[in-house]
Amino acid sequence: MRGDTDLDRLLAGMAPLLHPERYVWVTVTALPPGLDPLATIREDEGVSAVVTAGDADTYGLAGEFPCAGITLRVHSALEAVGFLAAIARALSDAGISTNAVAGFHHDHLFVPWERRDDAMDVLRGLTG
Repeated sequence: MRGDTDLDRLLAGMAPLLHPERYVWVTVTALPPGLDPLATIREDEGVSAVVTAGDADTYGLAGEFPCAGITLRVHSALEAVGFLAAIARALSDAGISTNAVAGFHHDHLFVPWERRDDAMDVLRGLTG
């Protein structure tokens, strides 16, 4: 099934889900065996990964940006235009930083842990 590209439908149907885990970002030259990150991206400097704070502690990894993960449950197309821009703008207007990761089916936001409830309020305000 193809994802949606209509901005109004995407915003109305995003159904944000706040995950209970606290995440951090780490960078490593290689992922330790057994570590199961939520997201990874290979960069020239190494592998950036989003892991639970508990996993970072378990594996002795220095985590940065303690954050909450929010999944936007609408099936957005990879070629959708303006969806993340509208969300980033609304969060920015509320003084909330965000790091977005696009998956095949959904977009995922990482916001400061202490602002997670505020971010959810902003996102709910966009749905309607």
